Amino acid sequence: MKKAEKWLSFLGLANRAGKIVTGEELVVKEIQKQRVKLVLIANDASENTMKKIQDKCNYYHVPVKVVSDRYTLGESIGKHARVVIAIMDDGFSKKLLTMLD
Repeated sequence: MKKAEKWLSFLGLANRAGKIVTGEELVVKEIQKQRVKLVLIANDASENTMKKIQDKCNYYHVPVKVVSDRYTLGESIGKHARVVIAIMDDGFSKKLLTMLD
């Protein structure tokens, strides 16, 4: 399995464990409640979405990573295209950060 595929399958595992939230508005709400440990944003997100999410993450000191396109992100969690995914668990977020670096 390639490095790129490993983090995607790990993201799927986090999804099955119920440790992720998807969708721009839900992610922003969870960031504001300070429950989010890591945010993944698709590289094909709109400029407005990218800025909004990155600004929120910077303000609340949440790490944010720009990753593959929305279709790959959505596919990894068994859903249609997803632009923004928030990881709600420390363990999953730390492991994903090491896989993405």
